[in-house]
Amino acid sequence: MGRMIQGEDGVGAREAQVREEQKAVLLTVDDDPSVSRAVARDLRKRYGQGLRVVRAGSGAEGLEVLRELKLRGQRVAVVLADYRMPEMSGIEFLEAAMDLFPRARRALLTAYADTDAAIAAINVVDVDHYLLKPWDPPEEKLYPVVDAMLEAYRREPDAPVAETKVVGNRWSRRSYEVRDFLARNAVPYRWLSDTSPEAERLLKAAEVGNDELPVVITPEGSALVAPSAAELADAVGLATTPATDFYDLIVVGGGPAGLGAAVYGASEGLRTLLVERQATGGQAGQSSRIENYLGFPDGVSGAQLTDRARRQAVKFGTEILTSCDVVGLRAEGPARVLTFDDGREIAAHTVIIATGVSYRELEAPGVAELTGRGVFYGSAMTEAAHCTDEDVYLVGGANSAGQAAVYFARYAPSVTLLVRGESLEASMSHYLIEQLRALDNVHVRLRTQVGEAFGDQGLQGLRLTGAEGGGEEVPAGHLFVFIGARPHTDWLEGVVERDEHGFIRTGADLVTDGRRPAGWLPDRDPWLLESSLPGVFVAGDVRADSVKRVASAVGEGAMAVTLVHRYLGAS
Repeated sequence: MGRMIQGEDGVGAREAQVREEQKAVLLTVDDDPSVSRAVARDLRKRYGQGLRVVRAGSGAEGLEVLRELKLRGQRVAVVLADYRMPEMSGIEFLEAAMDLFPRARRALLTAYADTDAAIAAINVVDVDHYLLKPWDPPEEKLYPVVDAMLEAYRREPDAPVAETKVVGNRWSRRSYEVRDFLARNAVPYRWLSDTSPEAERLLKAAEVGNDELPVVITPEGSALVAPSAAELADAVGLATTPATDFYDLIVVGGGPAGLGAAVYGASEGLRTLLVERQATGGQAGQSSRIENYLGFPDGVSGAQLTDRARRQAVKFGTEILTSCDVVGLRAEGPARVLTFDDGREIAAHTVIIATGVSYRELEAPGVAELTGRGVFYGSAMTEAAHCTDEDVYLVGGANSAGQAAVYFARYAPSVTLLVRGESLEASMSHYLIEQLRALDNVHVRLRTQVGEAFGDQGLQGLRLTGAEGGGEEVPAGHLFVFIGARPHTDWLEGVVERDEHGFIRTGADLVTDGRRPAGWLPDRDPWLLESSLPGVFVAGDVRADSVKRVASAVGEGAMAVTLVHRYLGAS
């Protein structure tokens, strides 16, 4: 896929190249170099302003060109192929070209002796025209035929598709993970089910089988087969390598607390790096609607809030790394050194840990096997389009579950919220409870849990259990889970003090009976958001006894930066 497509000579500027590639292609294929040059010359003379004329010297080379154009999302209007070519005849080539660009118009270049074969090709394999060689004068013998084919093409043109394309299977967990990664990182993409004709053409162009899904095709035409998150991030232009090896401040985690810290750190002159292992926004970034955040009286989606915060952080100079998993932290003198899962290391004067929490896994038979195939953690808003004809079930009684129920009620005929507790009032904001009560297609079942999930290819049903035991089986195509809060702190075992649930202790919680943490060196008590390792601060949901709200997370991120300045000033 690395060859360059030959177009008009003398186009060197990037802007001119982009304009040229936006044109539909007129492809000529002929193994005779003199004929190939002549037909390309005549075609450019007439059509060069509006079309990109490309030539190939064999059927195999022509198919390589077409595969590259297909993967790049470009258009092919007309294909002209010589009838007599070694290894692959013009008819065989045009048949193969139809598999990739079925709307392109097709013509054979033939000698007089091959006229009968050309006419048979028109009747048998759907070739539009044939052209006799030589075609002089082109104004009489070439251009009228090409004009007719272009007119036919313009009535049913291909649409250019320049964005990232994902070919996958709806019931594939890895296909869902790729879509979710792109969506949460605000990367535009087009989803193509592997059963669609266009997906089949793309897989043929990439020379990839259906058993190798998902396949991600970049705007440049590169095909990635079942890529890892890091490979995907690199391919779509997300930074995965730091620009330098030392910073004033490294923020670990890109949720509201981490983004708040990055904005305030960078805006106040600190060389700031934000490291996120999945996508900026955290759990809040997956919220369909946040209506109690200050300054947004009409509400704001988590994705919108995340995008604004990310752009704000970058505007002030924050460097953001994506798909980088931090697995270790240690002190080396005044430096704080972080280790990535691939062994790379990076250091800073200070660190803010804002890794947040993830939803706890639902422990019921069948759930693990069906995760990503009907069972999802969080809102998984990329699945909304598949919910229009299916009943949706959600597990959880806090705000995130309520927001998701309101969101999916726009798409699904029925949304059922399964709540283990006695009421919603103990865990959900009043405004959300009122919204749920006002929706006719939303139902709340209290004292109810999922006892089992079942299905073959994907989720088909649930067995629900109540306080009295027993079970009721219900059909279900989607189950979204919003339970518990598991902090991302296993990598800090033995480095900073944590409570029995894994949340990081800070400030006064680290001082017991006047005794400071073991190994504490400064001649002072830990500051409010400081961990048991001096110079390492904690913000947001990962901190023990924090308030689990977006506003408080952003505030803690900003406050942590204030303490970073104090620490740097005292060092």
